[in-house]
Amino acid sequence: MLVAQSRRGALHVPAARAFCYHRGVALVEVRNLTKVYPLGQNVFGGGGHGEVRAVDDVSLQIEAGETLGLVGESGSGKSTLGRLVLRLIEPTSGSVSFEGKDLVSLGHGELRRLRRDMQIIFQDPFGSLDPRFRVEDIVAEPLVIHEPGSRVTRRQRVRELLRAVGMDESAMPRYPHEFSGGQRQRIGIARALALRPKFIVADEPVSALDVSVGAQIVNLLAQLQREFGLTYLFISHSMPVVRYLATRIAVMYRGKLVEVGPTDKITTHPQNAYTQSLLAATPVITA
Repeated sequence: MLVAQSRRGALHVPAARAFCYHRGVALVEVRNLTKVYPLGQNVFGGGGHGEVRAVDDVSLQIEAGETLGLVGESGSGKSTLGRLVLRLIEPTSGSVSFEGKDLVSLGHGELRRLRRDMQIIFQDPFGSLDPRFRVEDIVAEPLVIHEPGSRVTRRQRVRELLRAVGMDESAMPRYPHEFSGGQRQRIGIARALALRPKFIVADEPVSALDVSVGAQIVNLLAQLQREFGLTYLFISHSMPVVRYLATRIAVMYRGKLVEVGPTDKITTHPQNAYTQSLLAATPVITA
């Protein structure tokens, strides 16, 4: 995992950010969101009693142009919340609105049209790319689905996307197994950018990468945010990574949000005991 000092010395993330949206405007609003999974039965018919509240009555806002860092230990419900926000899984109760539209109440057709504005970067760069597809087809797939057009136009767009993530067109005819983990994650990011989305859920995008490669991906995400005016929900179990990238931090524990606030306030004056324990467990590099 990325390890860095609180002075932001180990990772180079430029401080100045030029967003395309007016700050203070809620792009995403979550109200009382809950996801309950019933406990399954075993092969003998036992079990099945009780439930697991993976996400428990969560409410939050994500402002246009910001990065909200969602941090917590494994199993805290972070990834489930990210998928609920995109309606990749259905909530048990509560609501999610995007630009004022209630995603939970949208029909399939309306939701499909809205998908172009909301994308996800997955945690596992090895499992999130179809090994049977060439890079060109992987990156172009959203365009084929949402923007029917000529193959020549799509190919040019793929070239542009690959350049944006630090790769070139020589990658287009190759397959995912020919690339390193960091390169595969760049390909996944290019795919997420294909439809020029406004909002991206980045679900632990550097947790499967080594430190130096993960740092490059974090810097890339910061650069792309400035260039494309993106809004991020950045999910991580690493407080140092979130500290570097996030405008605000939301701390999740056992399905609940226990603390939300500006990054500097959360990292220097945490109010919740769980947040304090996360910060206390953060390694610090000293000169």
